[in-house]
Amino acid sequence: METPEFSGWDTLPDVALLHIFKRLSDADRSRAARVCHHWYRIMRSPCLWRTRCFRFNGRLSKYKQSDYGSAVGYIHSLGVYLERLEVTVCPPRSTVLAQRLHDTIWGMFKELSVCLHSVRVPLTSLSLVRLELDRSGWTRGYRRSVVNILINFLTRGASKLNYLCLNGMRNDTQQGRDVLLALVKYQRALSPHSSLSSLDLRDFFSTHLPVQFNSRLPRILQKLQGLTYLGLSYSCLSDELIMSLCQCHRGKGWTSGRGGKILHLAPFSLSKLVCGHSWATLVSSYPDLKVHISVDQVINTDSLAKILLPEIPLRKFSMTGFYSPDENWSIKPLLCHMLPRYRHSLQYLTLDVSNCVESVDEELLELVAVCERLEDLRVWAFMDVQTVGSLLHMRLTQRFSLNKIKVRKQTKQQHLILDRLQGGRTGKIFVKKVKYFEISFPE
Repeated sequence: METPEFSGWDTLPDVALLHIFKRLSDADRSRAARVCHHWYRIMRSPCLWRTRCFRFNGRLSKYKQSDYGSAVGYIHSLGVYLERLEVTVCPPRSTVLAQRLHDTIWGMFKELSVCLHSVRVPLTSLSLVRLELDRSGWTRGYRRSVVNILINFLTRGASKLNYLCLNGMRNDTQQGRDVLLALVKYQRALSPHSSLSSLDLRDFFSTHLPVQFNSRLPRILQKLQGLTYLGLSYSCLSDELIMSLCQCHRGKGWTSGRGGKILHLAPFSLSKLVCGHSWATLVSSYPDLKVHISVDQVINTDSLAKILLPEIPLRKFSMTGFYSPDENWSIKPLLCHMLPRYRHSLQYLTLDVSNCVESVDEELLELVAVCERLEDLRVWAFMDVQTVGSLLHMRLTQRFSLNKIKVRKQTKQQHLILDRLQGGRTGKIFVKKVKYFEISFPE
């Protein structure tokens, strides 16, 4: 009698199958579910469907399902498991694309509301990114309708929502206020059981609005309760807003979470600056405050120096806007004078350096040496191979808290540094404890 042969898949435990299925596309998951009854049962596990990412562009294709069909169909069949929903929108260039995007968003939130009320979907995280309602493709009617769809969803459902991201929505003044007031109403309706703790409003208002538009913003944000994370564009920040956050502290409105309070800033507009005294007052009200600053466009050195005040408890700094048309622009003042101010607080640093005409190797090494709490370093730059080796050697001998180094540089010899480190005893320890990534390009 012949012994049946096993391929190995039959002996895999359910945990291993789940890890494999998480990395499959929807089409592959559908095919895998038809292999056998066991795989079908595993494919219905909630952990495979708790997070969903949609990307809407409004375009039609004969090779794939429409945005509307994929979103509504997914939520209808698997929405009962949904906990985190991320939607990224490709801003429309025409009214036709805007109409399709509007219909898709309407259908998605309508189906999601049905799931919320009928089976109590445990949705805890919602991201709606890059709507850019100030684009010419959005007519006034579609803008108003999209805002109303979001407001109705927030006020009538999502009772367990604790994270909301509206990054890149770019509302006008009235629409932005309506959304924020809807959030206030949402919190009051669920008080004292409201769970909303993280709110990302970076690029929430249109970049075309004047700085004076946000005179009522401090009073509205002051009414939001229990936030431990708040993301804002720098154009929304003002001394008045800082003072209102301090008043929230006195009224127990802005409570500190287990990991402290985080304020995330994105400097899109720099015509209005916050003074150091306001920052010092806020820090005195919230000793565990952590500030994250992300710069995604070119800013001259003088403006950047006015933002990076020594009173700011900077924990994370990311700057990817180094591609300046000014040939005399240099990153060295940032590396030598501004960032060293935060040597006792800076933990995460990301720099995208366009240094084709100047070397920053020594400045970067000195900065890493003085930042005593640095844990995560990501650098995209033209650097000497020996500089990368010095960074790794510094981690082995001095900076034991630096556990992630990610470097992208243009060279054909960078891999030799890591090969040499792995050859010795210290190299084996390094490989086990440090997450090191490298992307090399030929010269």
